[in-house]
Amino acid sequence: MAVFVIAEIGINHNGDMSICKELIDVAVEAGCDAVKFQKRTIDKVYTQEFLDSYRESPWGITQRDQKIGLEFGKDEYTEIDHYCKEKGIAWFASAWDLDSQVFLQQFNCKYNKIASAMIVYEDLLRMVAQEGRHTFISTGMTTYDDIQRAVGIIKEEE
Repeated sequence: MAVFVIAEIGINHNGDMSICKELIDVAVEAGCDAVKFQKRTIDKVYTQEFLDSYRESPWGITQRDQKIGLEFGKDEYTEIDHYCKEKGIAWFASAWDLDSQVFLQQFNCKYNKIASAMIVYEDLLRMVAQEGRHTFISTGMTTYDDIQRAVGIIKEEE
């Protein structure tokens, strides 16, 4: 039985590329097979009311400011792609919306990941399945029926 170890970076880079690279380096040193990030289109994933609400952070005083500060864009993901290739480690990300999945497609990652919160998002499941990549599915906070439905959708689209 083969073991595949994924280092969860998510947004733990705090919007800082130097921290991101340090986390990748640690994953490489630990012998991980891949590193995983999260990608969100802020206006698609959160409500306007939530984004406008107060939250003090290094980026400003609203939830929007904080979420945007943590979210990497094309330049950062291009840098991640190059850095991971240089370091010899695979990378991929869990998309939290369709636009983010389309965004990630440009990097042609070997893997996809469905976040547990997205396991009921059928359009996203279908889009990911149609890519034909090895896909990891998180099942935390889900029901057996949610898991069965998600697996069924992915198998339908293969």
